[in-house]
Amino acid sequence: MSEPQWLSEEEQKAWRKFAAVFTLLPASLDAQLQHDAQLTHFAYFALAMLSEAPDRALRMSELAARSSSSPSRLSHTISRLENRGYVRRSRAAEDGRGQVASLTDEGMAAIVDFAPGHVDAVRRYVFDALSAEQVQQLGEICTAVLSKIDPDGTLVPPPPSAS
Repeated sequence: MSEPQWLSEEEQKAWRKFAAVFTLLPASLDAQLQHDAQLTHFAYFALAMLSEAPDRALRMSELAARSSSSPSRLSHTISRLENRGYVRRSRAAEDGRGQVASLTDEGMAAIVDFAPGHVDAVRRYVFDALSAEQVQQLGEICTAVLSKIDPDGTLVPPPPSAS
């Protein structure tokens, strides 16, 4: 076995900061959404993916991919969202085998209600700290990292359609 290529001092500093961000940012976003909406960030994200989908509905397998989730985790989350009246599940019309999650009118109203607080938190925790140039660099950095961990782009949700 060959000797690993250890991180340089500069890489180590950057890695530790990056690790802190991906640990602390999700917890901060979860705290805001729990306080304002009694939702986890993951549940909110699943609702947001449905809100952007045609007819506000996606096959569960597609929703799992768009929310970077295992089918099991998504199924549990969708069950909780069904109990709140935000989502409805049904059999896929085209083949009857898969399930489709559909955002209800109540779920859409919840997203519309909760989105401003969530966007404010994202802006406060991330974008207010960055210059326009840094925002562009952040996008480029994320693209580069994602090309290594998701080369097919199957786990990255598509951007919302321009209306």
